[in-house]
Amino acid sequence: MDIDLNSLDLKELKSLQVRVAKAVATYEDRRKREALAQLEEKARELGFTSLSELTGAGPVRKRAALEAKYANPANADDTWSGRGRKPRWFIEAIAAGKTEADLAI
Repeated sequence: MDIDLNSLDLKELKSLQVRVAKAVATYEDRRKREALAQLEEKARELGFTSLSELTGAGPVRKRAALEAKYANPANADDTWSGRGRKPRWFIEAIAAGKTEADLAI
């Protein structure tokens, strides 16, 4: 595929540049999808319903969101589950003399 770049105007060159950048960025994803489709087809040819049945890989499980235990006294919509890094409002409230029980929902 030869394109005579000298015959294109600036607008066409920039459009081509954007299309090339997008094609480069999505190249690996396209190759992976094609390979996965071929493997799925081969698994069906061998009598399996899907590739995951053959490999034993199950569906990816997502963790459920934790229930909030504490609420910001200044903004009740600002909550914290008690896990992970303490939010700034929680630290400031404790430093101001509040207890965890005061902030509990």
